[in-house]
Amino acid sequence: MVNYREILRLTSLGYTQRQIAASVHSSRSTISEVQELARKADLSFPLDESVTNEVLLMTFHPERLTATNPRVEPDYSFIHKELAKPAVTLSLLWTEYDEIVFDP
Repeated sequence: MVNYREILRLTSLGYTQRQIAASVHSSRSTISEVQELARKADLSFPLDESVTNEVLLMTFHPERLTATNPRVEPDYSFIHKELAKPAVTLSLLWTEYDEIVFDP
């Protein structure tokens, strides 16, 4: 996850995008995007303690919170029980899962 607070903090200290990218382990394009979104939202460091990375994510990218994941989460306890049976392989279970999920 992007560390929005740290990016804004380092920006306020005058660090370059390359220095910030190396520090927070994100790409320079991500740093540039966060800085531009912060300018548009009129946010600058220091931020209130209640403004967490999650709050900043909701501010910068509200569409990401409403997106639904089309993939169905596998039932891991079922998989574990099935793998304990003789002649059951992970490939066999994947084939069955694939038929259920992707070929309704």
